[in-house]
Amino acid sequence: MKQHTKPKLVPALKGIEHLASAVLLCDVEGHILYMNPSAEILFGLSGKHIYKMSLDEAFPHSDILKLAISQALNSDTPYREHEFLITTLKYQSFSVTCTITPIQIETIRYVLEFQQMDQQLRFAKEERMLIQQQANSELIRNLAHEIRNPLGGLRGAAQLLEHELPDVSLTEYTQVIIKEADRLQSLMDRLLVPHQKPKYEPTNIHEVLERVRSLLLAESPDEIKIQRDYDTSLPDINGDREKLIQAVLNIGRNAAQAMNEKKQQGLIIFKTRAERQIILAKKRYRTGIKLDIIDNGPGIPSNIRDKIFYPLVSGREGGSGLGLSLAQTYVSQHQGMIECKSEPGHTIFTILLPIKDLHIKEISPHNQESQGSSL
Repeated sequence: MKQHTKPKLVPALKGIEHLASAVLLCDVEGHILYMNPSAEILFGLSGKHIYKMSLDEAFPHSDILKLAISQALNSDTPYREHEFLITTLKYQSFSVTCTITPIQIETIRYVLEFQQMDQQLRFAKEERMLIQQQANSELIRNLAHEIRNPLGGLRGAAQLLEHELPDVSLTEYTQVIIKEADRLQSLMDRLLVPHQKPKYEPTNIHEVLERVRSLLLAESPDEIKIQRDYDTSLPDINGDREKLIQAVLNIGRNAAQAMNEKKQQGLIIFKTRAERQIILAKKRYRTGIKLDIIDNGPGIPSNIRDKIFYPLVSGREGGSGLGLSLAQTYVSQHQGMIECKSEPGHTIFTILLPIKDLHIKEISPHNQESQGSSL
């Protein structure tokens, strides 16, 4: 029986263990001497198992890759092959870009660095969302500060005017001004709340969900049903309990209100699972929590589907358009992210949160699915 020894990484190349991309080290004959954790996850192969295996065996029918390697070695300069299909010995295929870098360190002759194309697209989308969120937050903060000052003056003037009115019946109009000023003041306060620093402490995600469930059922006792599908083995996360409650509540409340408007019996499902090797803000975490909030409502209108996390964008008449924007801000403060998929009758908001005590400074380009028990 063939014995597989654990491949050793020379000290000069230790840093590749933490790279975002999948990296292989090969000798001059094309044998694989090392595969970093990101490569193991991307290709579904064990570095120990394929140690000293030839590239032809690990990646059969990889003519494009072999030509690119020849090009790099013949010119003794790095060479990049863009967007080609590579298939592993397990017959899994991936669209990748590969950079071949010739080196000469001990028996290592060249480095293969792979980036999966859908991963690159996801990183680009995530980066755009973060930039947009920062711009939105800055705009909102500035607007809120600019509006609060004249609002105070407006309300004060209305109160003074009320005392000077000769006819008591006219106070009806000053009361409208005062109440509307108070309503706008409340709105400005809500816009400024996300900029307060979270109070992190050990937080159980299921306690958060149970609190949200009770609030939603209290608001719509007859209109919606909430189903739980929990992985009860999930550990606590380091989070701000109140902000996480508000984030989930905003998403659930939007779903409930949309279903109430359509006068349909609504079903909301809270589902939690452990997620292995997740990528959040270009960092890889060994373990995280995946929370799905699923509803059978009418779905998000197609014309605003790409803008639902922008402030003041709402698919509901009379909606403030702040709920999802605030939810995204609160989740981002926990180094997490929100994704959404929606079609009529089936909308899923997915919240990914890292379990930080298991954090390592690596990025995995491919998540592994995990199963959990449910209540």
